Amino acid sequence: MTHSVFSCYAAAAFGLEGLVSDELRRLGLADVHAENGGVRFSADPAGLLNANLKCRFCDRIYISLAEETCTTFEALYQLVFRIPWERYACGTEFFHLSCKCVRSKLMSPRDCQSVSKKALLERLRKQTARTRFPESGAELPILISIHQDWTRILLNTSGVSLSRRGYRTWNGEAPLRETLAAALVQLSPWRPGLPLHDPCCGTGTILVEAALMMTGRASGINRSFAMESFSFLDPGLSSRVRSCCASPASEKALSSISGSDLDPEALKLARRHTRQAGVDQLVQLDCIPLQELRLNGAAGVFICNPPYGERMDSASECRKLYRDLALLRQRHPGWSLCAITSDPGFERAFGKKADKKRRLYNGRLECTYYIYD
Repeated sequence: MTHSVFSCYAAAAFGLEGLVSDELRRLGLADVHAENGGVRFSADPAGLLNANLKCRFCDRIYISLAEETCTTFEALYQLVFRIPWERYACGTEFFHLSCKCVRSKLMSPRDCQSVSKKALLERLRKQTARTRFPESGAELPILISIHQDWTRILLNTSGVSLSRRGYRTWNGEAPLRETLAAALVQLSPWRPGLPLHDPCCGTGTILVEAALMMTGRASGINRSFAMESFSFLDPGLSSRVRSCCASPASEKALSSISGSDLDPEALKLARRHTRQAGVDQLVQLDCIPLQELRLNGAAGVFICNPPYGERMDSASECRKLYRDLALLRQRHPGWSLCAITSDPGFERAFGKKADKKRRLYNGRLECTYYIYD
């Protein structure tokens, strides 16, 4: 199986599919095609692991094993049974099956998992000499995804979400996923050579992602992936692919990355996160209220995830903060400002319509990303 080319699927939050497909193409992967909620592509094992290491915007990457319409448990059993599991499992793996059912005739995840596991083990019994499956080995995470009866059987190559880079040990209040933070940087006007400042930096996720992105460092270099334990892949694959990511990244393109916040405890966590990500020498952090912030030097880009309804006691406090952001921009002529919020009153409080808007999701919360060039 080492030299096989797999049909793959990168799951992504709604609104980020285009970023994910562009990234996969930059990595040299083939057959890239975006759809709602994800991107299809083809990859060999090395390309698949490289994508896990370097993709900044998607949630997980899967090998697509089978898909078709299933409206009965018998149809689901037959779909799973036809998969050549003997190619992917030696029989000692811990088969971790999970299931998502959305607007489908098969709406019991527990029953779908039970039927699928029965079909998987029966296939292995018939195709191998095994009669017992101790499930004492490495985990083989399998997702049964059923949406409007269209059923996909997916092998999770990432393990935990790719948003878990490994540098963030505590999230603080209302954490911003690393994948979304990276997307905010990518969608902003900021590019190498421009200063970047987050005036509501909290625990520093936007700043860390910007520093990782602009130094070209692989976002997943400090974590492991489920596929590195798969028995059907070459055990030497991980060290070979990772060695290509370990070369020192160029920091010449970076100018100034900085952040500020009025919460000293949040800044303490931000300093820990920048240190654990290996970018503490690239990011400056200061305890300064937004209303007092004044930066000198060349114009750049403000990117922030300001508090909104779920994080403040009242809507009036939020709107006052948005007016303060407008005043911040007035104090810094030539600077762009980008802010993400779920508050539909942002533009009215800010006092100006955004030049660009993008609908994004922070977890399940629908938000708008406002960009003032």
